[in-house]
Amino acid sequence: MSQSKQTQARRCVSCGINISGTNAASFKCPDCGQQIYRCAKCRKQSNLYECPDCGFMGP
Repeated sequence: MSQSKQTQARRCVSCGINISGTNAASFKCPDCGQQIYRCAKCRKQSNLYECPDCGFMGP
């Protein structure tokens, strides 16, 4: 994937905002290993997220 496509794909899995250039978290799904991105606001509020690949849900 090209650098520009990777940047476009970086959206918070909880709220959907573009997280490029923000203080966001990036981690792998505990179940399937898919890369997940979360914005600082959703992390601070402990909003639920769902892995788009396997459906794993976490705080």
